[in-house]
Amino acid sequence: MISEEDLDRPFVEFLNQHGLSPKMRVVVLHAIAMADYDQDGPEPSENLITTREGIKTIALHSSSIGRFANAEGAFIYPMYGHGELPQAFCRCAAVKGALYVLRMPVAALLMDEEKKHFLIIDPSYKIPTLDVPSDDSNSNFPRSVARRICIFSNVRKTILRVFLLALEEKQVAAVRLLQLSSNLAVCPSGMFMAYLSTPCTDASAGKHPQPQDSDGSEGHLESTSESTDDMQPTLIWSCVYVQEITQGTSTFGSLWSCSMPDENLDYRNILESTKKLFGDIYPDEEFLPRNSAPVHGDDDSDSTE
Repeated sequence: MISEEDLDRPFVEFLNQHGLSPKMRVVVLHAIAMADYDQDGPEPSENLITTREGIKTIALHSSSIGRFANAEGAFIYPMYGHGELPQAFCRCAAVKGALYVLRMPVAALLMDEEKKHFLIIDPSYKIPTLDVPSDDSNSNFPRSVARRICIFSNVRKTILRVFLLALEEKQVAAVRLLQLSSNLAVCPSGMFMAYLSTPCTDASAGKHPQPQDSDGSEGHLESTSESTDDMQPTLIWSCVYVQEITQGTSTFGSLWSCSMPDENLDYRNILESTKKLFGDIYPDEEFLPRNSAPVHGDDDSDSTE
């Protein structure tokens, strides 16, 4: 049993207390607890994860291993990429009578002289809302995540792999690499995709380390290849972009915004923000209630009524 005092301590101190070696601490902190910043450095850090957060992530990792028969390890990835998740939500929204607009991003939020809000959906569709005064006091300062997508030639036997590029000197945050094969329908047949991401403070800081990291990832992919020299992976296409991450807000009266996808590999933060948003809109409703299985009558005998 871990005391409340220990749960609020930095996780690295808890691991040191239990005698874990430096190499094992790195594995637990960054590969399992998914820490993005240096946790065991000589200088104090503002991004230390607590023991409570670390234990919770390890428990989730442990319960995810072997959960599905055809999935290796603790990670699964949707066919055709994460873009299929909004499609599934769109279908659920249609069943419930909601309106869901695909490929129509919000371009701006304009207010007229009477403080009425208008949601501008690209290119020029207006949705008027209630006359509610605007409140910008709770605006959130956005953070960012730099992402790089690389497509390599040659088939990989492994469908899904997750790498962590080691924290080196002058490297602020960890760079995570997700390697996906064409079996997941995210790239053409006979190729595979490497998806790199790292948290950053702005676009300049996010794009600066990416070329060096991508070169290192290509070398790492080559070193893990089991094929011959003439079948080594070759980079044929890549792109880099920096995405601002903002939190969901309800400061626009009847307009509600959801949180952006963040730098994490899992959906825990998005699920928590979604639950909070649902509770704010429908305080008396249960979030995703479980439906009991329908009871079917015996079909062997025909009814005579």
